Amino acid sequence: TQRGRRGETGLAPTSLRRRAAALKGFYRFAFGEGLIESDVAAHLDLPRQSRRLPDTLDVGEVERLLEAASEGGVRDRALLELLYAAGLRVSEAIGLDREDLSLDGAFVRVIGKGDKERLVPIGEVALDWLNTWLGDQRLALIERSHVAPVRGGPLFLGERGRRLARQSAWAAVTGAARRAGLTGRVSPHTLRHSFATHLLEGGADLRVVQELLGHASISTTQLYTHLTGERVRDVYRRAHPRA
Repeated sequence: TQRGRRGETGLAPTSLRRRAAALKGFYRFAFGEGLIESDVAAHLDLPRQSRRLPDTLDVGEVERLLEAASEGGVRDRALLELLYAAGLRVSEAIGLDREDLSLDGAFVRVIGKGDKERLVPIGEVALDWLNTWLGDQRLALIERSHVAPVRGGPLFLGERGRRLARQSAWAAVTGAARRAGLTGRVSPHTLRHSFATHLLEGGADLRVVQELLGHASISTTQLYTHLTGERVRDVYRRAHPRA
C-alpha cells in the first residue's frame, strides 16, 4: 500500500494531508476574520488519502480461528461464528439484542452506520452455536452475575451479566487467533473482510455483498472485498471469448 511511503518532503501522505488541511483551515479562518484580503489556500488540493487493502484470512485459517474460539467458551465461539457468518462490524454484533435474532428465519436484524437497518442471513453452523449460547449458557451467566433476568436484553453478555464490551469482543478474537497460531494482526474486522472476500470468491454479486455489509457506496465494497489474483484469472477465463 501507499501508507507510509514518503515523497520528496520526507512526509507520509497522511501527514501531508493533515498539514494541508490545517493550512487551509488557518487561511479560511483568517479570511473570515478579515485579517487577509483573500483565502489564498481556498483552491489548495488535499493530497489523496491512500486506502489500505484489508487483511483477510483464507478459509482454512478462519476454520482454525473458529475452532480455537471454543477454548474461550460457547459465547466466544458463537460471537466469532456470527461475525464471520454475517460480516458484522464488532459494534453491530455487541449492539444486538435477543429480539434482533430470528433463529427460525435464520437472519439477524442489524442497525448499522447512520442508523440504517438491514437483514442479514445466517448459516446453519452459526445458528447452532447461537442456539447453544442462548440455551443454558446465557441463562447460567445471568444467574451467576445476580442480574435480574429480563425478556430479550443484549444478545451477548459479559461476565457481569451486562452487554458485552467492545474490548471483550476484541479479546475473544485476538485470544482465539493466538491459540490458533495465526500470525499478523487479526481483529473482528478481519472476519468481516474475510466474509466479503470469500463470498466474492464463491461467485456472489458485488451489489449483494454491498447490501450484506451495509455499505452506502459500492466503491467501499470494492476495497473491502479485493479479489484474489486466481479469482480474477478464473473470471477472465470464463468470461472472455478469446481467453
